[in-house]
Amino acid sequence: MTQQCKQMMSQVELNEGSVDIPGCSSPLFYRQSRPSSGDVKMSVLLLHGRRFSSENWLSNGTLHTLADAGCRAVAIDLPGLGCSSSAEAPAAMGELAPATFLKDVCERLQLSPVVLISPSLSGMYSLPFLLQHQHLLRAYIPVAPICTEKIGAKQYGGVKVPSLIVYGDRDAELGQVSLSNLSQLANHSVAVMKGAGHACYLDDPDTWHRLLSDFLAKL
Repeated sequence: MTQQCKQMMSQVELNEGSVDIPGCSSPLFYRQSRPSSGDVKMSVLLLHGRRFSSENWLSNGTLHTLADAGCRAVAIDLPGLGCSSSAEAPAAMGELAPATFLKDVCERLQLSPVVLISPSLSGMYSLPFLLQHQHLLRAYIPVAPICTEKIGAKQYGGVKVPSLIVYGDRDAELGQVSLSNLSQLANHSVAVMKGAGHACYLDDPDTWHRLLSDFLAKL
């Protein structure tokens, strides 16, 4: 843990828990942070990629940064991954399951309206949720997610949620592809992290946190 994280810990409350979600065979694990003052400005839900988990948002300081900015931040381990490895992924249970899954998560954890941060693999959940339940979103922050090519220009254009498209300029696989598709969102801005790869928020946490804080401050 960085020195910055250690300093923030005295200002935030951090805990762990689990939540039962319909369609999942076992509870999902999550980590949560909030200001120790109890004064919460907004809620943020953090998803993760295939090789990652909620632990990454703890170790890189994002949970602490968000709480320090007055947010209630929940980082959940997606079904089949991290500490939720025993839970069946709802994506295998029907076409509408991914969107319904995140809706249930937000309802069970009382997060709506929520700022949704979605890197890589989690695009399979966040993009259907964005299209079908944008009224539950305060903002959307995609970080080179998958599945962006499965959505048409008209659908993207119908999304009015403020969005910050983030990617690392060394992400040769998904960076430019996701940007090209997500740029069709009606209300978006773009942040390119120089010298960072696919997991840009881990490669350069300081820049990531600055971009994140600046965007949230405008909501």
